[in-house]
Amino acid sequence: MAVVRRERVEAWVRAYEEAWRAPGTGRLAELFTADVTYLPGPWVAPVRGLVDLAEFWEAERAGPDEGFTMASDVVAVDADTAVIRVEVHYDDEAVGVWRDLWVLRFTAGGRCSVFEEWPHEAARGGAAVR
Repeated sequence: MAVVRRERVEAWVRAYEEAWRAPGTGRLAELFTADVTYLPGPWVAPVRGLVDLAEFWEAERAGPDEGFTMASDVVAVDADTAVIRVEVHYDDEAVGVWRDLWVLRFTAGGRCSVFEEWPHEAARGGAAVR
């Protein structure tokens, strides 16, 4: 079992945000394993593998120039698993403000093999997938 440290999780989250802001999806392989399981919400079918994740990633964002600010806090780290609280304020008011919990499982190499997101939209006051 891999053991991940808080500092490594914080660096991974920064790299995730940088990848979200970058054109294309080339950086996903730096962050995720080839066989990643990515759950975009608790009741949504998972996205499996980097190819499908790249397609999902491009469909979900408005593009690399999407305006937003993001803050995060590592809530817990236990062995290979981390929980992160993330808050995103989008410049586009139609998208709004989101607060998420991410449950991540890491490999010994520091890439994420399981990404589980619990998104909550401020405007609706409840869980919803963007």
